[in-house]
Amino acid sequence: MNTGKTAVSGWLLRSAGWYVRGVLGVVLVAAVVRVGLRVPDGGMDNDIVVRAAEAWLDGRSPYADRHFLYLPGAVLAAVPQALLPVDVVRFLVPAGVTAGLVIGWACALRMYGVPWRSRFAAYGLLGLALGFAPFGHLVELGNWTVGSAAALPLALLLVCRGRWVAAGLVVGAAVAVKPLLAPVVLLFVLARRWGALGAAVGVPAAVSVGAALVMPDPGGFFTRTLPFLLKGEDSFVRLYEASPSAVLARLGVPQGGATLLAVCAAAAGLWCAWRRWQRGDEGPARAVECAVMLMLSAFLVSRPSYDHYLLVVLPLLLAGALTPGAAARSPWFWVALVPQVPGFSWPWLEPGTRRAFKDAVTLCLLAGSVGWACVRGAGAGEPVEHREPARQGGPRAVVGEAARSR
Repeated sequence: MNTGKTAVSGWLLRSAGWYVRGVLGVVLVAAVVRVGLRVPDGGMDNDIVVRAAEAWLDGRSPYADRHFLYLPGAVLAAVPQALLPVDVVRFLVPAGVTAGLVIGWACALRMYGVPWRSRFAAYGLLGLALGFAPFGHLVELGNWTVGSAAALPLALLLVCRGRWVAAGLVVGAAVAVKPLLAPVVLLFVLARRWGALGAAVGVPAAVSVGAALVMPDPGGFFTRTLPFLLKGEDSFVRLYEASPSAVLARLGVPQGGATLLAVCAAAAGLWCAWRRWQRGDEGPARAVECAVMLMLSAFLVSRPSYDHYLLVVLPLLLAGALTPGAAARSPWFWVALVPQVPGFSWPWLEPGTRRAFKDAVTLCLLAGSVGWACVRGAGAGEPVEHREPARQGGPRAVVGEAARSR
């Protein structure tokens, strides 16, 4: 009798797993098709980069558009899109963005030894797609942030396997297109991996110099884009910035005071990242939490700072939710995600230009929860693997076994 019940339970669990994977596939495909039918140019942010590539092909400076916030390498990377028919781009871009997010999630799971075909993997990705509004925003905008969202988990996976120089090359390639992952370079400094540091700095430098030499305005990034990023005075961009310095200024705090508070918060985040690395325990949590804290510190002070930037770090945190002492096990981590639940009406915050207030709350609470996890350590301050039961395969095997059981 017990054998029969066990067989039935196993069949029900397998059926539920296949059902969830089927729902996940339908959700992802539907999102791609919806954006392809609604957005004729593949997304507003993607269109900015494509226009820059078209300007270069026409002999004009791509930096004439002040909203083009990318390094020169992005211009050459966008040339294939500029040459493709619009009817292809409108579906290809959301499909590519979705694929990039899936790749990032798969790499994050791999770091913790969680099988990508497990129910945890399916439920986690489904939760991101349906329960985290920036996921849909990124697919609809076609923003090239997706490159960083895929590159950071891949780089950290290589770090966990001891392939530091390869990780530096991945980070450098991502920075060459969009400098979003530049703060992660500090991880190589903390680890004293100078070869990886050289790769992370050398690749974007070489690509940027080479691309700039074939442009009519070689110094456009420094003469136009960089001053724009440092000032952050664009009235359109400011309405969507989640940085505390931008949000507090909109609430009436003097700009100098708001900037000082943001800088102090970022400095505290850097200190938390340093403390996390100095703990010296083994396993993926060390590299993940340190890198995530570096990125969140940059988001706190950078201008601009958007909601979809969180997709660079959130999958990494969620993938470690099965690990004791992980930041994703803190109740404040989940409280931070509440403002991003789609379909929930927030008083006075429904207009699109006011969602930056919700984004700022999420960013600050998320940075606080990760910072606390970095400082306090796992549980009573011991490294995670010191508190795991002794089993063959170590802590990653335990995490993988826990994921399979779910």
